[in-house]
This record gives sequence, C-alpha cells and structure tokens, in this order.
Amino acid sequence: MTRTIRLRPWQKAAFDAYVAADGPDFLAVATPGAGKTTFALAAARYTLGERPGRLVVVAPTAHLKIQWAHAADAVGLYLDPAWSPAAGPAADLHGIVTTYQQVASAAPALRALATGSLVIFDEIHHAADERAWGDSIRLAFGAADRRLALSGTPFRSDTSPIPFVDYVLDEARPDYTYGYGDALRDGRVVRPVYFPRVGGDMEWVAPDGAAVAASFDDALDAPRSAQRLRTALSLDGQWLPTVLRSAHERLTAIRLTDPDAGGLVIATDQDHARGIAEMMRWRLRVDPVVVTSDDPIASARIARFGAGRDPWLVAVRMVSEGVDIPRLAVGVYATTTTTELFFRQAVGRFVRWRRGGVRQQAFLYLPDDPRLRARAFQIADERRHSLRRDGRADDEPAMDGAFDELADTERHPSLFSVISAVATDHEEPDAPWDVDLQPADDAEGEHGFELELADPPRLAPAPSGAPGVTLVEHKRQLRDSNSTVARELVHVTGWPHARVNAELNRRAGITRVTQATAEQLERRLRHAESWLRRA
Repeated sequence: MTRTIRLRPWQKAAFDAYVAADGPDFLAVATPGAGKTTFALAAARYTLGERPGRLVVVAPTAHLKIQWAHAADAVGLYLDPAWSPAAGPAADLHGIVTTYQQVASAAPALRALATGSLVIFDEIHHAADERAWGDSIRLAFGAADRRLALSGTPFRSDTSPIPFVDYVLDEARPDYTYGYGDALRDGRVVRPVYFPRVGGDMEWVAPDGAAVAASFDDALDAPRSAQRLRTALSLDGQWLPTVLRSAHERLTAIRLTDPDAGGLVIATDQDHARGIAEMMRWRLRVDPVVVTSDDPIASARIARFGAGRDPWLVAVRMVSEGVDIPRLAVGVYATTTTTELFFRQAVGRFVRWRRGGVRQQAFLYLPDDPRLRARAFQIADERRHSLRRDGRADDEPAMDGAFDELADTERHPSLFSVISAVATDHEEPDAPWDVDLQPADDAEGEHGFELELADPPRLAPAPSGAPGVTLVEHKRQLRDSNSTVARELVHVTGWPHARVNAELNRRAGITRVTQATAEQLERRLRHAESWLRRA
C-alpha cells in the first residue's frame, strides 16, 4: 500500500490545518485545478489511520464518482462508485462514492453507513441546489465522526444554508482558503486564463411582442439583458458561428505545436449542444464529441476525450465542474448561465497545469455581456497581480464595480424569437506565450512535501487486476465472468439460474455476489469453471 503522498505546499498547509482542527467539520476552498482531491485523500488516509471507520464521498455527478474512485485507488483507498442502498459495502472496500441526488433518496441507508465515519463533500455548494438535498444531507451525515467539505470557489447561503457550513453575513467561512492568485504565484499549479470578448448587435422579439435591438454596450433592464444574451447565443444568428470559427482558429494554431490541445464549448441545454455540434460539422468541418446528461455513456465519452486527441468537446453542465481534462486550451462560453459560481467553475476547466505542456495559457471566448465581463475582470485582476507583468499594458480595462446577477424573468418564453445576431468588435487579449511562466516541464522538486501516513484499516485480501484497473473495476470484471460461467452451467446442467447461483455461492462461502470480496469472487469463479469442466 502507498505509505506516502506527495503534497504541494498549500496542500500540506491545508492538511496541517485539518489535523489541528478541533471540531468535526472542516471547509476548504481552493481554486479549481489546485488539487483539492489529493488534499482530501491525504486527509482521508490520515483520518482512517487514526480512527478506523468507513469513508463516504459525495460528488456532484455520476462521472465524478468514477473519477474519485480512480484517484482514491491510487493512494490505497478502495471506494465503490456503484453503491446502491440494496447492496451493503463489501469487506474489501473502504467506502463508497455517491451523489447529492442519490443522498436525497437514500438518506437512511447512508446514515447507517456513515455513522462514526469520515464524509467528504466534493463541491459542497451543490447541497443548496434543492432544499431537499440539504435536509437529506443533515439526516444522512449528522452522525458522521468527521466531515470534510470542499469547494472551488467561495459561496453564499442566500436562501438555502448548507448543513455543516459556518456562515458569516451569509458568506461561507472556510477553515482554509487557496485562491487562483495564490496558485498562480506559487507556479506549476494552474495556468493563466485569458478572455477574448466578442461584442454584437442583436435583434429579437420579446415575450411581450415588442421588437428590440441592442448591442452589449446598451444599458438594459434584467429581462432585456437576459433576452439579449439568449439572442446572441441562438443557433439562428451569426454571432455564435463567428465566435466558434475564431475559437477554432485559435485552437488550430495552438495544435501546431501542441497537437493534444483540445477545446470545450459550454452550451445552454441539450438541444443547444447538439445544434452547436451540427454547426461545427458543416461550417468548420470538425466533428466534435457531444456529451449530454441523457447519454448513458456520457462518462465514458468524457474519459475518452480527456485521454485522446479529438479537437472539440461540446457539453452542457457535465464538464462545467470537477472534471479533469488538462489538455483543454480553448473554450467558448455559450451558456446563458451567468452566476459567478458557475462562471468560475467553468473557468476552472481551463486552468489545470499540464506537466510537459508546450504552452501554458488558456483562452475562454465570451459574449461581451456586462455580467460575464465583470466576472472575467475579477479573474483577470487576480491574474495580473499574480504574474507581475513588468508594466506591460493590461489586456482588459479596469472596472469600478461588479454587476449584480440579472435574472431572466420572462414569463412567456414561447413568445420569444430571434431576428438576428451579428458579432462586432472582437477584443483579443495580449497573451505572450510562456513569458511570465516557469518552464512547463519543471519538476516541483523541493517545493513538494512527502507526507508519510499510517495505513487505513486492514481489509480482506484484495487481489489486484490488470495495471491501471481499480479494485472496483476488477471486481466488476469478476462478477461478469461469474455470470457468464453460470449461464453456461444452466445450459449444460438444466438447472434454473437461481439454483446454479445458490450452489456457487455456497461453495464460495458467500451470501450475495454484490457483497463479495474480490478474493471470494475469484474463488467462486474457480469453483464454477471446475464444475463446468466436469459437467
């Protein structure tokens, strides 16, 4: 088992703060791409080594369940991302990974599992998405021994305070904070992100029947501002095709020296995503990978894109948060969601440092909407102060204040229609390649810490599968093999499925296949193959 974990300086400082904390709850806010997962798993190894128990990780999406299980496996913690209330945890697993949505429907079962255990909340602000989620989290994890909450950006309580989070004037109060500017100053943690902003002239028919024409520079009320952005991002106008072409040209130039670099378009909804993909096919002659939540193999598509060399990925929310695709270098923000939390999480998809990468800048193309402009200026300001650009002109002007979120208050969206949307001024940022950055292939060297940790509780023997295959994946392969041999035994013996499986379970000494350890599954498979040879 891995006895040491290498930590960045901020991860070591956060770990020390976690160890020294008196209470059961700890909130760490760290910029996307900084390595929250590594910090959390180091904390988990320490906690389980000190006080044996189980580990429960709560993630925002099904894809992130798989990602957490892989990361945990690499440090000797075995988690089941396919847990269900009907199946108890197997003896060779340290715990499970679930989602906030699943917590809402399985709180009693999770309470029994989490009592006296450690719970990690990935992107804890999701607990406020629906009121029932917060209530379920309180029920499911109120009896946990320790609770470690993670977030990529500070968040507010607004009308839905999150359980186990301390608030001061409605703002969550972290126990440890590591911002984007901190990460840039440290070097080799995140990349600077630049924001090409594209203006436009839009015309539309509002829900009240009025014909409206406005550019992004015109001052509009909340409903009209939302309608203007919706018009710009419409598949029926020319603004979006123009921006996609500019972004594709940028990505093509980057791929001349970094052929693995990829791009991401964040769409408004599933129909919008599919429409953008079709637009890219016939206008740009590129076939993007499309990921939508109704796709049963969405997680596999994301994983293949992350490991492959396809140029473009089009998605809605599935890639807006937590998903680790370091090769992303260019993005198009084509969603009407303008909240600061969502925007910062979207930017987080492009900040991840690529060890050995040729160019360490990233570009996110934006509508020059006042709300998005304000969000980008805040991040650019952190970047400018962190990179200390020796007096060169800033690529974005300063802003005196931030814009409040402007909600779309349309009551009759079916009356809305787009007349036209044309891209106008296009502000390209001044982004010199690698001038301000340390070499991309620089090792962390003396800047890292080797943290030695006690082993977590000893588990039942866990035979390993092929290299790179997690214990949970190995067990799934064993269950599939057991199922295949059992079907063959049904065919040759004439016995019913239930009788064959019951006999195999008896010979292997197990009650249920879903709760069997890898060693028990291998023993069951050997018995089945031996029986089949004699039949």
